[in-house]
Amino acid sequence: MKESLFAKIYVIMALAIMALITICILLVAPAYAQEQPNLRDRADELYRRYEYANASVLYEKLANRRKPRLQDLERLADSYTKMNDYESAEKWYSSVIEHEDSAPENLRHYGQVLKVNGKYEEAKQQLEAYASLAGDRESVARQIAGCDSSMVWIKQPTGHHVQNEAAVNTDLSEFATFPNDGAVYYTGEPGKGLGFNSYGWTGNAFLRIYSAKRSTDNRLSSPQLADAVPNDERYHIGPIATDNTGSTLFVTRTYPGKEGEVTKERRKKYRTQNLELYIYTKTSETGQWEATPFPYNDVQKYSLGHAALSNDGNILYFASDMPGGYGGTDIWFCKKQTDGSWGTPVNAGSAVNSEGEELFPNIGPDNSLYYSSDGLVGMGGLDIFHAEGSGDRWSESKNLRYPINSSGDDFAYIGTLEDEENVYGYLSSNRTGGKGADDIYSFTLDKPKIIIILQGTTSDKQTGARLAGTAITLFDGEREIVARQSSTREGTFEFVLDRNRVYSVLGTKEGYQPDSAAVSTMGIVKSDTLEVALLLEPEFVVGQNIELENIYYNFDKHNIRPDAAEILDRLVQIMNDYPTLKIRLSSHTDSRGSDEYNMGLSQRRAQAAVDYLVGKGIVRERMIAQGFGESQLVNKCANGVPCSREAHQANRRTEVTVLEY
Repeated sequence: MKESLFAKIYVIMALAIMALITICILLVAPAYAQEQPNLRDRADELYRRYEYANASVLYEKLANRRKPRLQDLERLADSYTKMNDYESAEKWYSSVIEHEDSAPENLRHYGQVLKVNGKYEEAKQQLEAYASLAGDRESVARQIAGCDSSMVWIKQPTGHHVQNEAAVNTDLSEFATFPNDGAVYYTGEPGKGLGFNSYGWTGNAFLRIYSAKRSTDNRLSSPQLADAVPNDERYHIGPIATDNTGSTLFVTRTYPGKEGEVTKERRKKYRTQNLELYIYTKTSETGQWEATPFPYNDVQKYSLGHAALSNDGNILYFASDMPGGYGGTDIWFCKKQTDGSWGTPVNAGSAVNSEGEELFPNIGPDNSLYYSSDGLVGMGGLDIFHAEGSGDRWSESKNLRYPINSSGDDFAYIGTLEDEENVYGYLSSNRTGGKGADDIYSFTLDKPKIIIILQGTTSDKQTGARLAGTAITLFDGEREIVARQSSTREGTFEFVLDRNRVYSVLGTKEGYQPDSAAVSTMGIVKSDTLEVALLLEPEFVVGQNIELENIYYNFDKHNIRPDAAEILDRLVQIMNDYPTLKIRLSSHTDSRGSDEYNMGLSQRRAQAAVDYLVGKGIVRERMIAQGFGESQLVNKCANGVPCSREAHQANRRTEVTVLEY
């Protein structure tokens, strides 16, 4: 038995995750002397055979004696750890470290169990204590960093909404969903009484493939043993994946034959049943499945499983502990050759793989990789990571953080649906609060929205001092009120705007004239922050001109242009906000035409502006229209002076003057 690899993977796989599960069967057991083995001998034998469920029962009897042996306590705690019963493991490791002969290594084990139970502060204390006593901080540095990161991530969760799929989960293990039309395949432990052989590691039945219905909102229901896929092997079956047609299955199973890896321990021989990958193809003639072993299986040397296809079907990713990797189990891949065969396996590289275990690869819609690892900084046992790229070229892997990840084992992440607003999918976890050992969870993620922020300031125009308590009103293009607020003590305000809209923002404050500004979000395609500064003049003084953009007219016309109407609308707002205000609208012409004609034209222009305001509900008696003709030019363009069209336009204007307030 390769303790550095399979004992750990057994923990991850057999019960909870079924990554690279191994089944060890006693082949040769020399006869004991004529005496009956005692309780400890039987417990130790079960422990060596990886039958932790049975061994733990006997070790508990030994541990509850008045002076228990340290090794009995250690093996009891380790058995519960391998069974993923971390609460019981925590209880017994707390007894282990109190034993007078306990080694520093037990502090490390205790800290790891505390971390899986989400007790990050306590876990960090035990890991720090181990580092101090053993002089070995390097081996626990990643775990300590994981404790620190986890406490931050829990306080700052991502936008994922995670929900237990209670309709398919039981008190046993269910995990590793794969979509199939309006249904999913998943891996699960059959209940007792269904006639399946049990597995000594967990005491539960060997894993089988199940199916469940999938609704339009991604919820699961109606679980049953899958009858449309191979499901009759001797040991574990699953997980399963398909190509995009559903006519090819990639099935992970425990090798059922007698040619598995054989190891020796204490004069006994054990056979390790490694994982292997089988490819099933449905024949068009009979509709039956034809099984073909993956050409790179080698059950005498390593395990291989957890297949996932790239979206174009040309790359097959999988997990394996074959030689040449970076640690325990790595992500590998094969490329499809021109003749349809699979090329030589290639390691996915150090950006993805670590010294620990990498398992359960899945490929996202953009061909990015989602997988689980216990060899990177994470929250618990296995965490889910994401990397962008292909083959053996990947970006740095990123932890998907809380709540996708938890203090437990989180794995088998797969996206299933995507619409304009959300991404949907599933993951598997043995996190606290579930129904069983491993449960299936659905998740939704709101897509990042384009957020447009309007940030503004309100200031005294004369002094530049910020004005607190200014009433800020946001209008849409139809002059409908969208939102209101007051500027802060620092004279600032902020609104969230919609895309492709036209707005105006008005600032009013007692003792000051209002100010406004136009804002547009038309054509903005990514999140942005717009800025505006409102400068408020002190209140009206008789004879003072109200500063609005000049109201211009076309040559020899007195009708109100659309741009002039927008300016007059702002004057309407001022008149409504200050009901005692009386004004004069003074209109002017350019120098072209006779003086007498221009005087009449300017009067008609001033009157047109007054009439527009009356049409907007302003009382006529509050306004005087007065034409000044060409008597008050703003430039040199007098009679006989050649000027451009733009220069003449500057003289065709209407101004607003305070008469009474």
